[in-house]
Amino acid sequence: MNARTQLRKLLGAPRYLIAPGAYDTLTARLVQAAGFDAVYLTGGGYSRANGYPDVGLLTMTENLQFIARTVEAVDIPVIADMDTGYGNAVNVVRSMRDYEKSGVAAFHIEDQVSPKKCGHYEGKQVITTAEMVGKIKAAVDTRRDADLLIIARTDSRAIEGLQAAIDRMNAYLEAGADLGFVEAPQSKAELAAIPQALAKPAVANIFEGGKTPALPAHELEAMGFRLGIYPSQTHRAAIAAAKKVLAVLKRDGDTSAIEHELATFNDREEAVNAGRWRAIEQKYLKDV
Repeated sequence: MNARTQLRKLLGAPRYLIAPGAYDTLTARLVQAAGFDAVYLTGGGYSRANGYPDVGLLTMTENLQFIARTVEAVDIPVIADMDTGYGNAVNVVRSMRDYEKSGVAAFHIEDQVSPKKCGHYEGKQVITTAEMVGKIKAAVDTRRDADLLIIARTDSRAIEGLQAAIDRMNAYLEAGADLGFVEAPQSKAELAAIPQALAKPAVANIFEGGKTPALPAHELEAMGFRLGIYPSQTHRAAIAAAKKVLAVLKRDGDTSAIEHELATFNDREEAVNAGRWRAIEQKYLKDV
């Protein structure tokens, strides 16, 4: 079963699917090794991994290099971030072709004005509903593999209120999007209202410190959400861990005091499947 069919099957099951965020390919492999059924490639996380905030500074080419490498490196479905589609509906046609070729199982596209911002920043702006409907239709009409899932995202809750965001989302779903992602609801009651009001399955975006309550998975499942993306937990953990080890190294001149907290040499090698490459080396270079 290919990854796209696999993701559709997972989302068709009567349970909430957790897709942890990965900000680089190594982290995506760790998500797979931890036993998760899907991984979310966070555009904001990848921006930060390159030293930028989440304000639309990376190009489609840069993002697709990360996406394609990661699809190749894992066996679980990959859910990607297409930001605004990198332009208007005409640009979405090109973006759709390239994202589909990358092998992703799903992606979300949002209705922010380009360049976009993190969904939990202040000062966001959105395009008109009609323009976003055009983008969704362009993506749907360009799609060649019907199993590739298109997730529509709206950032309009912060600007127009929850009901307007729900109305927008249903227009995007009617235009052909497969799932609906209302970004940054601001209370438990708002979260609960979204799956009941959408015409197709709903996506939750969960991380501590944002505008949305970080509810446990069982509550989100009971509300009716089918997919949860967790974009920032892994890179926030990496930032904290790196700061800790660097502080010890600066203080002591070595890291022996926290060596027990670090991955072993073998852990590091297993994380990137080094054994596979050693086997390839033995197969093709043994007589050289």
